[in-house]
Amino acid sequence: MSFLRNTVLIGALLLAGHAGAADVSMAGGSVSFHTPDNWVGIMETQGDPEVHVYQVPDPSPTAGSTLARVTVTVKQAADLADFQQYMSGAMAKARTLDGYQPATGRTQPNGQAYTAKEAGAPFSYSERYWFVHSHAVQLRCVRPAQSQAGAAWIAAFDKGCDAVAASLQQ
Repeated sequence: MSFLRNTVLIGALLLAGHAGAADVSMAGGSVSFHTPDNWVGIMETQGDPEVHVYQVPDPSPTAGSTLARVTVTVKQAADLADFQQYMSGAMAKARTLDGYQPATGRTQPNGQAYTAKEAGAPFSYSERYWFVHSHAVQLRCVRPAQSQAGAAWIAAFDKGCDAVAASLQQ
């Protein structure tokens, strides 16, 4: 299954090309954010929910079997209670992932940080949520817990994720 998953992911990356992302608008302009130029858009859906997925290139051999990615999901939410329900459901779903472990020392308001396994490898997840113009917004950053690219790449990934979060709050 891992071979098939990797083949599909590589195919999606080749189809996506190498165009970098930049300013992004979702939900008819109600939600906007900026991504680093080296992130590659690999998937986009329209409707409700609307989803944009970006690959964050990992220059190391780790990338041959893992996919570092950032996902922004926007779903209509009638009110704050609807948003809370969406956020609670998404956070509960995360807790069912294989090997789920909450991260220590990485608390976030309206979010969670944790590790879980993908294809047997540990991944680091960071999820943040906002209620914006009657929309629930989820930012989900997923990277290998360890990359052969080293600490500088991990720090750059986390910095890029934080920058997207900051632009979503504006």
